[in-house]
Amino acid sequence: MTDHTSWKAFTVEHKDHVAQVTLIGPGKGNAMGPDLWSELPVLFAQLDADPDVRAVVLAGAGKHFTFGLDLVAMGGDLAAVLADGARAKARTEFHGMVKRMQAAITAVADCRKPVVAAIQGWCIGGGVDLITAADIRYASADAKFSVREVKVGMVADVGTLARLPYIIGDGHVRELALTGKDIDAARAEKIGLVNDVFADADDVLAAAHRTAAEIAANPPLVVHGIKDVLDHSRSAQVDDSLRYVAAWNAAFLPSEDLGEAIKAIFEKRPPEFKGQ
Repeated sequence: MTDHTSWKAFTVEHKDHVAQVTLIGPGKGNAMGPDLWSELPVLFAQLDADPDVRAVVLAGAGKHFTFGLDLVAMGGDLAAVLADGARAKARTEFHGMVKRMQAAITAVADCRKPVVAAIQGWCIGGGVDLITAADIRYASADAKFSVREVKVGMVADVGTLARLPYIIGDGHVRELALTGKDIDAARAEKIGLVNDVFADADDVLAAAHRTAAEIAANPPLVVHGIKDVLDHSRSAQVDDSLRYVAAWNAAFLPSEDLGEAIKAIFEKRPPEFKGQ
């Protein structure tokens, strides 16, 4: 059954006790624009409250999970803080925007219904933020992952640096975050970023649904309890990390290097960073 609520960034389908949430953009490669950030917490609050939903499959439409933050659609939000001599008002507004984006990802992590991510193609930047909020991650053989923010002059601030150390460990996080390198599905499985790798997009989605159905067959209150207990030991540290990085980026993000990185993306050339 399809949820006919007029979501702009998602489609939502229900079958038995499993909901499938599919990213649909509208940016290229399901890029994460303003609609996603505003709709995501509302959608997952609804799924959390729906007694008929016991597990969620999170997927991306088409060839890719997501290209990450939609820099075209979100450019206006960055413009004020990038302006020469950005004042406290612009920085405060930027801080508020980061907190709202963090809350959107946290809504996925806080959903009492376990979330199984099915990842195919590219999963970049904000996409990694999103899948770190899922409980279980599966990938297709063609999946590629990148904590890309360093390449565009940013500190990842929406969840990756807060949650990823609990998934793959500190050393791997530092390698991915400090280099911005791409890794394939085989490497992602080896370091524990994904639980398993499947042949293609159809297979990984089917596997996610099988696992979600297994979860949904269990007593829902016990499932909620297991997730709550597992999350409890790290929740304070995650929250503290999110607060810290939001404040750090509001203070230090405006830079010539960030402007150069964004300009280089649109001009399709390598950036020239000067540390300013």
